[in-house]
Amino acid sequence: MFDKLIEAQQKAGEVKKRLDGITVSGTAEGGKITVTANGNKVIQSISIDEDFYKDADKEELEELLVVAVNKAITQAENLSQSEMAALSQQMLGGLGGLGNLFGK
Repeated sequence: MFDKLIEAQQKAGEVKKRLDGITVSGTAEGGKITVTANGNKVIQSISIDEDFYKDADKEELEELLVVAVNKAITQAENLSQSEMAALSQQMLGGLGGLGNLFGK
């Protein structure tokens, strides 16, 4: 049982490393603002179109940044959940017949 716990921790670490290397992005205003994050929901960069930046007012810019950040974080969260679900399925698959212990 202890071995399975160590294996699960190692695999979770592998998933975290894999998510660090995957990038997702969220955009607003037709791509004039782009926020890039990694799969672990860490913001990597924010890009704002120069012409849009010159014409936008502070409130508009702030609102659109929130939209783009939230889109990037949502994509990262979905990716993370998908990876962890796959890991869980893989780990439960290692239980053999125990998966049916409580019936269907």
